[in-house]
Amino acid sequence: MTKLSAKDAIAKAASGAITVLDVREAAEILASGKAAGALHIPLALLPLQAETQIDKTKPVAVYCAVGGRAGMATQALEKLGYDAHNIGGFGDWASAGGPVSR
Repeated sequence: MTKLSAKDAIAKAASGAITVLDVREAAEILASGKAAGALHIPLALLPLQAETQIDKTKPVAVYCAVGGRAGMATQALEKLGYDAHNIGGFGDWASAGGPVSR
């Protein structure tokens, strides 16, 4: 599996070639915002909601606060048949120039 950087994910998201997924809790998003256009499914709800909310035909770029939960989410998504990539934390997305919505 190739490593997808936040910068690569930003470019792919802009062209619609990838789904961006935020697995943080709602309070974290309220405090900092989220990647513009990202889906939000908290890690605990991911197994219940992935199949109905995430398009399996596109790769998924997953982030959380610093990367730990994104790693767990990536593993869970791969078990469900998704092409998932841990791009780290929200700060990685923002510092790579990714658009943020508040």
